[in-house]
Amino acid sequence: MPSVVGLLEQRELTAHRSPLTARRRVDDLREEVDRLQVELAVAEREWNEWVIARSRVGEALAPDNDAVVGPAASEGLPAPGVQPARPEPAEAAKPKTVVPVWRAGLAWSALSVDYQRILKALSDRNRLGEAALTCQKMAACFGLDPVPGKVEALRSKAKRLTARGWLIEPAPGRFTLAKDVAGQRGGS
Repeated sequence: MPSVVGLLEQRELTAHRSPLTARRRVDDLREEVDRLQVELAVAEREWNEWVIARSRVGEALAPDNDAVVGPAASEGLPAPGVQPARPEPAEAAKPKTVVPVWRAGLAWSALSVDYQRILKALSDRNRLGEAALTCQKMAACFGLDPVPGKVEALRSKAKRLTARGWLIEPAPGRFTLAKDVAGQRGGS
């Protein structure tokens, strides 16, 4: 009666595959996965830098409460009594949501609904004693497909909230409410 090991060896030889070939293939694939993970991490870092740069440029160019004072304030404005030209509706830019810098007593209602939704999700996790939330998990919480476009949009909003003091990022890509914001539970 032939042994099981003998039958396996015979089958491997007839199939022109050996355990060494299979093992080598596994090792080669693992090396390729490792290389791709490194490449992905570099690409994600570069992408995040572009997202941050685009956000910062958008913030710098957006009309803010930082009004220009002095002679430069009237430059580029139409003469009194003259209506400024309006762009065609097809060309009109989407208005940018303003995220105010957090300060004690500032209610969550000062933020747009999208930003309030992020704060609510993080507040619920905080109340349950759960860890910080990634943007992918946040997308899932909101019922969004975790596709790069949706996740990056959430990441941009979370980064903006972090820059304005509403959130903290204890680890890269993980967000939670800032201590004082968490104490407000929805703002006052």
